[in-house]
Amino acid sequence: MRVLLLHNRYRYEGGEERAVADIAALLAARGHSVQVLERSSTEVSRARAGRALLAGGIEPEEVGEAVARTGAEVVHAHNVHPLFGWRALAAARGAGARTVLHLHNFRLFCAIAVAYRDGAPCFRCRDANTLPGLRLRCRGSYSEAAVYAAGLHRQQPHLYESTDEFIVVSEAHGARLQELGLPRTGTSTLPNFVPAGGISAESHADQGRYALVSGRLVEEKGFDTAIAVCLAAEVPLVVAGEGPDQARLEQLAGGGDVRFTGRLDRGALAEARRGAAVVLAPSRSEEACPYSVLDAYAAGVPALLSDRGGLPELAFDGPAIPATDTEAWAERLRELWRDPQARRERGQQVLERAREQFGEERYHERLLRVYAGTRG
Repeated sequence: MRVLLLHNRYRYEGGEERAVADIAALLAARGHSVQVLERSSTEVSRARAGRALLAGGIEPEEVGEAVARTGAEVVHAHNVHPLFGWRALAAARGAGARTVLHLHNFRLFCAIAVAYRDGAPCFRCRDANTLPGLRLRCRGSYSEAAVYAAGLHRQQPHLYESTDEFIVVSEAHGARLQELGLPRTGTSTLPNFVPAGGISAESHADQGRYALVSGRLVEEKGFDTAIAVCLAAEVPLVVAGEGPDQARLEQLAGGGDVRFTGRLDRGALAEARRGAAVVLAPSRSEEACPYSVLDAYAAGVPALLSDRGGLPELAFDGPAIPATDTEAWAERLRELWRDPQARRERGQQVLERAREQFGEERYHERLLRVYAGTRG
């Protein structure tokens, strides 16, 4: 199959960039012809990005030409805002390609994509009503909030019309998007995957020396919860990542056994997981299918997960924990920390589930069904 991947890279690299790279590598390794066409928000001014968002994207002819040049049968788009927009998908369709839009977050409705503010999930913006994001200045300034409110409002109907199939990454994610206005037909659920080389042979969680949290250091990730419960349970904690919440988190850690590593590349983060006894995912936002959990399972490391978004669907080795119940978090963590044998057994269990549910073979088969229009 001939596939063209589209992605507007974010100003801060994250899981979506990984998803694009992993899918491209998977398709190429399986003998498909795959090309990646990327644009980057870091390469344009905020004013230029705003104009592009309001216009529904820029230079759509580049996408049509790429389809013609590569003979792409499918254009698989990830983030399209602000530089690609709905016009890129319309151009792909006009050139004869089937269009797939992969939704990793809430960007269709939410100006900041994560649907979180004031300490809790926020779904005030829904359907074509994006005015709450303007009223609350979710983008910081009124001018930028106004651009995003108008741009998202304008683009929604055209994106629906220009997309043959949507991909969501968890059942909860899809249900929430449909509640917000995503069409209830033409959507497939396809959780993220872990490449074969990223799946361990066995668990060593019994030898783990600390709990681990990783990701961008922002309030909605709940890393302050991780610090509080590790201090209460007297469990060493490693925090891997960087972001605007770092100073506050370091202050909360005080003189406790909490180590901040900064942002780690993929190899260094894998090494940190190998030394972990447990991974924590205490998110207060509705994360859909975080790689931090999939990678923990692929390394044979048990995880404690909050009850938000798609996380309960990943709670293979025990129920999800209420995001704000720090006592329950501390109790579960303390119990696991004191029983190395239980950690190893649970690590082996999640490792097997990772192989079964998040391996590349299963993902490839389901992705091809989406491409063919027979659903994932």
